[in-house]
Amino acid sequence: MNEDLVREAIMVELTRQAEASPSTLQVEAEDDRIIVNGELDLDALAMAIIGSMAGGP
Repeated sequence: MNEDLVREAIMVELTRQAEASPSTLQVEAEDDRIIVNGELDLDALAMAIIGSMAGGP
């Protein structure tokens, strides 16, 4: 389902960004909700979502 792919892409990208910059971004996942605290790269997040919709990695 496309929604599952988008959700997964969002979580993967936010987790990647948080691991790359733990002092400026914290991400916490709880079931179907996430808590995001800090700065994030919106362009990278958008590309991850677009990539998931296009069938990319």
